[in-house]
Amino acid sequence: MTGRIAIVDDDPILREAVSRYLDEQGFEVLPFESARALREAMPDVAPDLVLLDLVMPEEDGLSLLRWLRDSTQLPVIMLTGKDDITDRVVGLELGADDYVAKPCDMRELLARIRSVIRRSTEPVADEQGVVKSAPAPGSWFGRWRLDRQRHRLVDSGGEVCSVTAHEYALLAAFADHPQVVLSRERLLELSGTDPAEVFDRAVDLRITRLRKKIEPVPGDPTVIKTIRGHGGGYEYVPSEQPDYGR
Repeated sequence: MTGRIAIVDDDPILREAVSRYLDEQGFEVLPFESARALREAMPDVAPDLVLLDLVMPEEDGLSLLRWLRDSTQLPVIMLTGKDDITDRVVGLELGADDYVAKPCDMRELLARIRSVIRRSTEPVADEQGVVKSAPAPGSWFGRWRLDRQRHRLVDSGGEVCSVTAHEYALLAAFADHPQVVLSRERLLELSGTDPAEVFDRAVDLRITRLRKKIEPVPGDPTVIKTIRGHGGGYEYVPSEQPDYGR
């Protein structure tokens, strides 16, 4: 697996080390020293994934992440300090797909890059390993329909709702298991994420972000319900037509 990776970090030593390693693994690497540099280059480059340092002078990584999520569906992996739990939580809430603590272990970084790119490009299979190429009947999430062929959410008028690779994988897992209570661990498994790779609030944060996009009334979720007791989890309640809310 190869691809084009943009790395945004103000540390020239780290940029050079990561660039050299990923180049040796067959990736094309686009190094940027600042958020501004990536913004200016975006019209002319088409990365498959962005490695984003969260702590940078001038514009920080969280600000750039907001901009990326508003304008693209690019997978993003955060580069964070070892103890920056708050930044990781905020980054996941904003839609980052994963994080790697600095100083980076290059093999771990490579594994996470490959995992995120794979999730963003491959269709999700069901429990028997069968890939569904078309939306299941009733795969509406509020006003949005799950488009399995193009990996996106689209409404009846053709408007597209931007979702991350992780968010799409969760939606696909829900669509394949309507009206089934899925635990956090099961959702991670079905969406192609190793539960050992993320902390226990990751699913909650991603579903909170998804609800802001898909729920007719985000504060009163009716599409993805929280189920308490008996281990808890989440349940997708499908509808046969779009729901624009009340």
